[in-house]
Amino acid sequence: MLNKKTLGISAAIAASALVLAACGSSTSGNDGHDMSTMTSTTAATAQPAAHNDADVTFAQGMIPHHQQAVTMAQLAASHAAGQQVKDLAARIQQAQDPEIQKMTGWLNQWGAPVSGSAMPPMSGMPGMDHGSMAGMMSDADMQKLAQAGGADFDKMFLQMMISHHQGAVDMARTELGSGSNAEAKALAQNIVDSQTVEINEMQQLLAS
Repeated sequence: MLNKKTLGISAAIAASALVLAACGSSTSGNDGHDMSTMTSTTAATAQPAAHNDADVTFAQGMIPHHQQAVTMAQLAASHAAGQQVKDLAARIQQAQDPEIQKMTGWLNQWGAPVSGSAMPPMSGMPGMDHGSMAGMMSDADMQKLAQAGGADFDKMFLQMMISHHQGAVDMARTELGSGSNAEAKALAQNIVDSQTVEINEMQQLLAS
């Protein structure tokens, strides 16, 4: 009887070991599946966001466009006479500096140069400068603005910035129609909305 009991206990222990081994194998399989899923998810997250040539052109063109607007805004801090013009210029710089950084980051993610082929064909001709781009001022225009002061500066700044903003709105609308990257299109829509409001504000300041 004792031998039979011993055999029975041994058999039970062996059966339990088999069950535990099976559970462990099943768990390991599940863990392997989860890790594989996590790895593929991480890899997918690391991939650059979908974009097309229009997105690249938009960022490459809007960066120097914004940079010139920031330069003009910085001039207003020391050259403008009207506080409303100074306040407007400060808002322009505050809005566009972060956007420059954002677009630069996109181009780096996309493996595209920050200064690329976004310029219109005429900009490569002898004697042509940024004034060839949508709404951008020429070097001569920028020199005139830098040399102006007081009320003359205010008027010139507003006239130039209206044209500059209109060019940015046109570029942004092109991105909305041709781009595919969601973030780039969201920025383009923000440019259309915010700069249209600022154009109206500047037109009112000119008329006052």
